[in-house]
Amino acid sequence: MTASLIITNARVLTMDEARPRAGAIAVSGNRIMRLGTHADVMSEVGPLTRVVDAGGGTVIPGFVEGHMHLFAGAAELGHLQLFGTRGFAELKARTEAYVRAHPGDDLIVGEQADYVIIGEDEPLTRHHLDRIVKDRPMLLFSPDHHTAWANTVALEKAGLLGGRDLGPGNEIVMGPDGLALGELREGEAFNPVRALSRKGMRDRLGLMTGGEPEPYPEKAEFESDLAMMREGLAHAARHGITFIQNMDGNVYTLELLEELHRRGELTARVRVPFHFKNFMDIAMLEKASQMAARYGSDMLCAGFVKLFVDGVTDSGTAVMLDDYADRPGWKGEPLFTPARFAGIAVEADRRGLQIAVHAIGDGAVRIVLDGYEAAMRANGRRDSRHRVEHIEVIHPGDIARFAELGVIASMQPPHPPGCHGLPLEPYLSRIGAARWPYAFAWTALREAGARIVFGTDWPVSDIDPLWSIQSAMTRGRWTGDMPDNRQSLAQSLRSYTADGAYAGFMEQKTGVLREGMLADICVLPVDLEATEPASFKGIMPRMTVCDGRVVFEG
Repeated sequence: MTASLIITNARVLTMDEARPRAGAIAVSGNRIMRLGTHADVMSEVGPLTRVVDAGGGTVIPGFVEGHMHLFAGAAELGHLQLFGTRGFAELKARTEAYVRAHPGDDLIVGEQADYVIIGEDEPLTRHHLDRIVKDRPMLLFSPDHHTAWANTVALEKAGLLGGRDLGPGNEIVMGPDGLALGELREGEAFNPVRALSRKGMRDRLGLMTGGEPEPYPEKAEFESDLAMMREGLAHAARHGITFIQNMDGNVYTLELLEELHRRGELTARVRVPFHFKNFMDIAMLEKASQMAARYGSDMLCAGFVKLFVDGVTDSGTAVMLDDYADRPGWKGEPLFTPARFAGIAVEADRRGLQIAVHAIGDGAVRIVLDGYEAAMRANGRRDSRHRVEHIEVIHPGDIARFAELGVIASMQPPHPPGCHGLPLEPYLSRIGAARWPYAFAWTALREAGARIVFGTDWPVSDIDPLWSIQSAMTRGRWTGDMPDNRQSLAQSLRSYTADGAYAGFMEQKTGVLREGMLADICVLPVDLEATEPASFKGIMPRMTVCDGRVVFEG
């Protein structure tokens, strides 16, 4: 048997502690056939072998994106993009240019609108948006997707202008005149506006309701969703991603991916959860078990449950143990009470399901860890690999619990204020200086033995793993006495490959370049170890290989 693909003249960083480096790699079918020197590997050449000269560039395992939203991210590629927009004049110019290019009367959806897009002392309202677009509904989302702003016509059409009773953690911000100001916090508040779009909500169901599209899409709609998913996968492949751990999902998401796999067009391994919402009965976990039983291949699988326990810090919906520094008397309101979350965790764990929970504030992190501990007491210790997503603020007393409970810390290097162009305010004032040392505490968690998995939360942040690693390696301190949370290249790559594979129960198959492992490979055009980390952003792979197949080539 000869190699189907050989990559040589490379600096191979295998992530395998037993053999950390090589100069060349050979692939046969969907497996890694051989690692070694150029001479070692070239002995596997056959008449049909493709030989690629890496030109001294770094070769690593394909990136494992530990936290992203594939379907929603794909849908947003065509929306109004506002990243980096500052001030009303720039917002107006960008929006008007987008409207000229996208005429009609459908809902205008904008992404990446900072909380301080108008200015630190002037909140964005419907009145600003009315001065830009008055006669067409418009909805702008914050980078975290937990807050949106609508113009007046959108609020009127959605029946929100006069306010509405909402569930815990959701809010329509009202003005002194008794009318909505335009700021909508969390899904129950902004989903009625999003539903005005003729495109529908199919791409958001796995995140917003955990339900299925009703009625089931006609063939043309299904093909349109397939095309959207295909575009999202291609975007991931262009960035070297070969394993996606999706953080929203339903059966429909899996059916789309299954059809792409059937057609030979699935270009990354994907794990899809069942999204459990706070209005569901615990019996709905049976759906998660059914999804796990139906989908369990190396390319497409289910087997885990995603929940939200709180919102986000900027809007004041994250749950803190103590009051917000800028809002005395307010700690946030959890989406699940501690007792209810513990009950769900016990049952999901009993079913053998992994659990992944969005927890931003230290109060939310405490609720989740307590629930995982309750599951361990009820069901016994097992290899559950439960996860906490984000962990933006943690109480120092909870840091050691991650390693003690075997819980994975799933964190996103683009998210700390000051990284990826994010402003420092209102975040720093909101949490207060006393919490700063325990915010995005990568170093403390790692030193305490926690396994840290990296991702971007795309489309919340740009999908580029190398920009994410740049932020991990160059993160600044907010004050001189802050802990140094910069990560090394080796730590960052491990969190994006081997540890990501571990989080997905795939460490024996991918995440490491080792003979016999599945051939998931990223070929970079530079020697990363000799490249200044501040310049990682925008370095695009030369080649991405998933399951032995070249899925991108630049």
